Amino acid sequence: MPAENEFFTPFDESVAGFDLPKKFTNPFNNKPHPICLMAIKSVQNHLISQSKWRHNFGLIAGAEGPIIGKMFGVLVVRNAQYELGYLAAFSGKLAGTYHHAKFVPPVFDGLQEGGFLNLGMKELSRINLEIKTLIKENSKESVEKCESLKQLRKENSIALQQKLFEHYQFLNSVGEEKSLLDIFRKPLYNKPASGSGECTAPKLLQYAFQHKMNPIAIAEFWWGQSPKSDFWKHGQFYAACKEKCAPILSHMLQHVEMEDGDPIYLKTRG
Repeated sequence: MPAENEFFTPFDESVAGFDLPKKFTNPFNNKPHPICLMAIKSVQNHLISQSKWRHNFGLIAGAEGPIIGKMFGVLVVRNAQYELGYLAAFSGKLAGTYHHAKFVPPVFDGLQEGGFLNLGMKELSRINLEIKTLIKENSKESVEKCESLKQLRKENSIALQQKLFEHYQFLNSVGEEKSLLDIFRKPLYNKPASGSGECTAPKLLQYAFQHKMNPIAIAEFWWGQSPKSDFWKHGQFYAACKEKCAPILSHMLQHVEMEDGDPIYLKTRG
């Protein structure tokens, strides 16, 4: 009997004899392999039909909440039992959380109650509230204390972000693990941008490598409206982003043979 995995969705008989790619498809190519299109259709049907959570993608008139389109991704894999199927993921949070049936979990869950990020954000909120109170007082003593608190806020914020980056640990196919800080420490890379590690491609590969699955093909698509940019179009396919994903994927795919050679400039940047 095949091993059960709640995030692995096996293909049915329709893929028998399907022409699979000989090497892993390049995540920086926005033309999905046909096997990915089958997985994407399955995920999109799930988004339309599921009723366990609500998220306003801007596709239904009068829906509650702010419109937030989302990037979704699929990773076609063979599991340890050599079954062919796919994993699915979404970028960031969906309906206010990182965890939903069918979608792989985050690399690191910063929303855990009592976790350092939660506690750190509460402390920053407390400092902000105290600063607002002091500004209203507008006395010499309150101004001096306000400046001191602003410096404390800055130091706490930097320390919290550094700790967060340390907790994002990424695997590659041979089990080597690196944090965001280690990955972005290479020459020519900037420091990690906010949200690094929450995109679909790293989440999908992380789960695959954790569970000894062999990646075959990957693709990403946008679902919903985008109130911030005309670039993101509902239902269209997109390549992995360069700013956040390229450095991470250069580590995660270091030992994976890929179509089109090396993924863009990854191995040439340190």
